[in-house]
Amino acid sequence: MSPLRFTPHLRDLVHDTDVLISDIWGVVHNGVAAFPDACGALQTFRKQGGIVVMLTNSPRPTPAVQEQLRELRVPDDCYDDIVTSGDLTRHYIAARPGEPLYQIGPDRDGPTFDGLDVSFAPLERADYIVCTGLFDDETETAEDYREMLLKALSRRLPMICANPDIIVERGHKIIYCAGAVAELYREIGGDVTFYGKPHLPAYHRAFELAAARRGAPTPLNRMLAIGDSVRTDLAGANNAGIACVFVTRGIHSADFTEAHEIDAAAAQRLFGGTRPPFVLMRDLRW
Repeated sequence: MSPLRFTPHLRDLVHDTDVLISDIWGVVHNGVAAFPDACGALQTFRKQGGIVVMLTNSPRPTPAVQEQLRELRVPDDCYDDIVTSGDLTRHYIAARPGEPLYQIGPDRDGPTFDGLDVSFAPLERADYIVCTGLFDDETETAEDYREMLLKALSRRLPMICANPDIIVERGHKIIYCAGAVAELYREIGGDVTFYGKPHLPAYHRAFELAAARRGAPTPLNRMLAIGDSVRTDLAGANNAGIACVFVTRGIHSADFTEAHEIDAAAAQRLFGGTRPPFVLMRDLRW
């Protein structure tokens, strides 16, 4: 492969692009504050006629994510639509009205269940588990849940993972997400369904929303994905058949600090068996 190089400006990449499918956390904010250059890049792309669909592994539904973006000072005109893992999870729950479920996750993820016919139950009486996160992601890791997960496994409870991310960056701290717990459950033999990146249903929904905005489907070669995670954003873009702009300022930043270009050996080390992105950016800017 040709060496991967860093491209400083989005404007150099989007001459033949109609739709951006952009990650949120790590690309437009870090959980504490918005990145003004990233927001400006998306605003400019839209002003020039492009469509931006935000695709996030947040376990919350779209209105709650939009409220969070406003709190972090991410302008509404950065995007046209949002697709969340929480939206997809809600469809699953809505199809099982009244069935008892056990939630693993903090109280702040309550909007995931708002307006649904939900019956919360202890693990011993639940029919399935919905994992939206860790109860205390500031102090816990997935290992703190091993004993609970072994009990769930003994009952063969299926788990719905409402956020496939394993880690995210909150400010300058790395915290664990629902995906870490779900992966542990899968490793010990549990049945897990993941809603969100890198799985195709999330991308198909993003494509549908973009088509509704443009009045017609967009060819895959006229879309770009933007993200900062090898496991979710890059793998998801590859699964969906769209090129990926990989932002290195996020959870993998330590691996790219001194890099100026990525040769084949470095790509294998950084991206493993995942097809590398077509371009790297330190951070998103126009």
